[in-house]
Amino acid sequence: MNSYFYFEIIHQSKKSKARVGKIHTPHGTIETPSFVAVGTNGVLKALDNKTLETLNQQLMFCNTYHLILHPGSDVVAHAGGLHKFINRTSPIITDSGGFQVFSLAYGGVASELKSKGTKQQKNSVAKITEEGVTFRSYRNGDAIKLTPESSVLAQKQLGADIIIPLDELPPYHIDAKTLKKSLDRTHRWEKRSLDVHLANKQQQAMYAVIHGGISPELRKVSCQTLTKLDFDGFAIGGSVGKNRTEMIEMLKFTVPQLPENKPNHLLGIADLPSIEGIIPLGIDTFDSSHPTKCARHGHLFTSLGVKKIEQAQWKYNFETIDPACDCFTCKNYTNSFLHHLFKAKEAAGHTLATIHNIAYMNNLMKKYREKIMSGDL
Repeated sequence: MNSYFYFEIIHQSKKSKARVGKIHTPHGTIETPSFVAVGTNGVLKALDNKTLETLNQQLMFCNTYHLILHPGSDVVAHAGGLHKFINRTSPIITDSGGFQVFSLAYGGVASELKSKGTKQQKNSVAKITEEGVTFRSYRNGDAIKLTPESSVLAQKQLGADIIIPLDELPPYHIDAKTLKKSLDRTHRWEKRSLDVHLANKQQQAMYAVIHGGISPELRKVSCQTLTKLDFDGFAIGGSVGKNRTEMIEMLKFTVPQLPENKPNHLLGIADLPSIEGIIPLGIDTFDSSHPTKCARHGHLFTSLGVKKIEQAQWKYNFETIDPACDCFTCKNYTNSFLHHLFKAKEAAGHTLATIHNIAYMNNLMKKYREKIMSGDL
């Protein structure tokens, strides 16, 4: 066990696989289950990092792909690492850039789930080989090569508490033979990534990424292959299914095959219905831009359900957003004012809505932990 990174199980439910734990990192403790907010460029959209820390956002996800394109991992290193560069004192996790490579090659998740992702896009700028992936910067068109080794070295410069090895994310609609070939390559990439990491840990932890699509056989192979290696935790990635039902079935099969004494993370899923389904399965952390994206569209999470603040019914409503919430937005502003900000397209509306949704998510996580501890979940 690393002295600077370790997982502590506080309580295991007797009703389900849900558990309460603590992930200890050099920049603080993450209480689990925990929602992880996504700050692609080192900041949540519409929200600065000091305000974010007042909302008890214990873990933040930053994107290696975007940060190496701008400002560049070398700039961040010169600043003293990502924590100093973005002025955040709490834990940070960074990904490898693999998901963005997949998006470049096959289109977004929505497209490939509609059977449009089995072939690379005609205008694809990503070329995937055994060595790694070559793509062109969306900023200036420069050719950039990302390998398992260079992704880890970039994340060493960024200095996140938890880092992710480079993986290939094949589309949902793919034949079994091609999926197995992709899985094998991802395992080789992850081993190469781990070797680079172990040569210079820098008080960072590395999570393996479990792949295999919705195939129980391949998920089992991935778990068996990667749990033999010296990873600090495990992220569940790849195509997790075309709907929530498929995802839950995949997780029911996959999670029990992961070591109980190490933390696990579900990549890219944190909408409210999914959270309700995955916490009882023993998922510790999960990231998504869904809550902040909803906020920017005027969809506010409340104890009474999702409130669409642009609807006319809120124009003359001078009550608080959510009577059960004590966030900055709810303590200071009304439904009517937020309605006005969104209708007037004022940027402050996005900020106030984002503050509220992040506060809601972290309060919800606290309630989930309390339910597990009390034996209600």
